[in-house]
Amino acid sequence: MSGTPTPHSPALLTSPVLASSAPLHAATRRQLLVGGAVGLSAAALGTFGGAQALADTTSRASRIAEPFTLGVASGDPLPDSVVLWTRLAPRPLADDGHGGMPDWRVPVQWQVSEDERFRRITATGTVVTEPDQAHAVHVEVEGLRPGAEYFYRFRCGREISPVGRTRTAPAPGARVDRFAFAFASCQSYTSGYYTAQAHLAQEDLDLVAFLGDYIYETGDQGEIGRGHHPPREIRTLAEYRLRHAQYKSDGDLQAAHAAFPWAVVFDDHELENNWADDHSEDGDVPPEEFLRRRQAAFQAYYEHMPLRRAQRPTGPDLRLYRRLRFGDLVDMHLLDTRQYRDVQVPDVDRGDPNRTLLGVEQRRWLLDGLTDSQARWNVLAQQVFFSQRDFADGDAVNVSNDAWDNYRVERDRVRDHLATVDNPVVITGDVHANYVVDVKADFDDPTSATVATELVGTSFTSGRDGVEQNPTDAIQLRENPHIHFINRRRGYVRNVVTPTAWTADYRVVDYVSAPGAPITDRARFVIDAGTPGVRARNRG
Repeated sequence: MSGTPTPHSPALLTSPVLASSAPLHAATRRQLLVGGAVGLSAAALGTFGGAQALADTTSRASRIAEPFTLGVASGDPLPDSVVLWTRLAPRPLADDGHGGMPDWRVPVQWQVSEDERFRRITATGTVVTEPDQAHAVHVEVEGLRPGAEYFYRFRCGREISPVGRTRTAPAPGARVDRFAFAFASCQSYTSGYYTAQAHLAQEDLDLVAFLGDYIYETGDQGEIGRGHHPPREIRTLAEYRLRHAQYKSDGDLQAAHAAFPWAVVFDDHELENNWADDHSEDGDVPPEEFLRRRQAAFQAYYEHMPLRRAQRPTGPDLRLYRRLRFGDLVDMHLLDTRQYRDVQVPDVDRGDPNRTLLGVEQRRWLLDGLTDSQARWNVLAQQVFFSQRDFADGDAVNVSNDAWDNYRVERDRVRDHLATVDNPVVITGDVHANYVVDVKADFDDPTSATVATELVGTSFTSGRDGVEQNPTDAIQLRENPHIHFINRRRGYVRNVVTPTAWTADYRVVDYVSAPGAPITDRARFVIDAGTPGVRARNRG
C-alpha cells in the first residue's frame, strides 16, 4: 500500500431511551439551560414564529412525539459559523436503526439566539430531514459574530428540543488572551457510567476536543448493567446507528454536548479495533467486504456528529482531517490516523522509510499548515501515542505496533518539523491512561533537545475504574526518561492556554463502575511559551 488516500468507488459498496447515570449536583443555571430536561415551557423560552411554524404544527410532523431523545450538539466553530446537530429518534433503539421515525421527509426548524430565553433571535431556518440519513440534522449557521456565545434549539411539529449553548471562534488574527478547552477519548458504554462527562458539562470551556473511540463496536455486556445493544459486534448500517443512538441516549453525555461546541475525530472502535485503511484487524476479510463495513460505520458516525458538509462521507471515504483557528493564539490541526495508514507490522519492519500513518496528502497538508501558521500555539489533535514508548526492561525493545512507533520514520519527520514551529503541543487519546511526555529530538538520547510536549489523556470510561499505576509503569518510566507522568484513573484533561503559558489539569474520578464519583485534579503541568517541555508538575 502506498498510504496515499485514494477514493474508493461508491458503486462497489451497496449496501426505548436508556436511563443515564444519576445527576451529581443540584441543578445549576447551565444544567437548566442545556440539560436534557430543561423544565421551562415553550412560552418561557420564546416562540418559533412565522407561517412555516403554523404549517408545521398541522403537518404530519406534529404526530411525532418526543423526537429529541438524543439531545443536541454543536461543533467545529469558525469565526462566523458553527454546526448545529440533532437527530429525530422517538424510539432510538428501534431494531431497524431508523429511531422510530416514519419513512418520509420531516421538516425541522432551528433557532439561534443571543440569550437563553430566545428573546434576541440571531438566525432561524428550516431544514428537511431525510429517511436515508436517519433524520439527522446538520445546520451550518453563518453570519454570526466572532468569539460570541449563542444558544440554539430545534422544533419538530409541536415538540421543542433541549437548549444548547455554543461559541464561535475569535476573528482571524485577533488577539486572544485565553482559550480554555478539554480533550477526552474512549467512552465505552459498558465499562462505566458517564460521571466524567457530567463533570465536564460543568466546566467553563470554549471547546471540547474528542480524540476517538466515541462508541465501541463490540458485543460486550459489561458487569454494571449497561450492556451493548445489539448484544453482538456491529457490522451493518442499522447496527452502527443503534450503537450510536445507545451512547447518545445517555443524559450526561447529552449535557456535555449541549454545554460547548465539540471538535471530533474517530479512532478505531467507531469501526473495528485496530483497523487500517481497507484492512480489518485480523486481515482475513477481503478489502471490498471491509470497505462495505467502513461505509456503514462512516455514515452512522457522520449522522451522529456535529460535523460540516465537508466531512460528509462519500461511500467508504470521509475527509476528517481539518484545521480550526482561534485568533492569534491557537491553531488546532485535527488528524486522521486510521484511514490512510499502512497496515501494522512487526517491530523488525517498523523502520521502513516508506511506511505512513497519515498518507501522503494528509502529511503534506499538516506540514504546510504548520509552516504557514501564525498562531502562538500549534496543537496536533490526534489519536495514538506519538512519542517513543518502550515497554521492555533492559536492552530489549517492545513498542506498540498500533502507535506512531510502528511508523517511526514518518513520526520523526513530523517531529523534526514541529521543532521549527511555535510552541507545538501534541494531544493524544487511545491508551486509557494519562501521560505527560517530552518530545525529544532523539528519543534514544535523553540529553537531546526537547522540541515539543505530548499530553496524553485517559479514557472517559474504557478500562473500568482504573488504578493509579500498573506495576509495569515503573519499567516505562525507567526505560523512557522523556515520560514524566503516568496515571490510569478515568477523566479528561482541562487546558487553559494564554500567550505566555499552557496549563493542563489532569482531572480524574476514582470510579465509574457506579454513578456519583467526585472529580479531583490529579496533577497540573505547565508549559511556558518559547520553552518546550513541562516546567511544573504536581503529582498530588
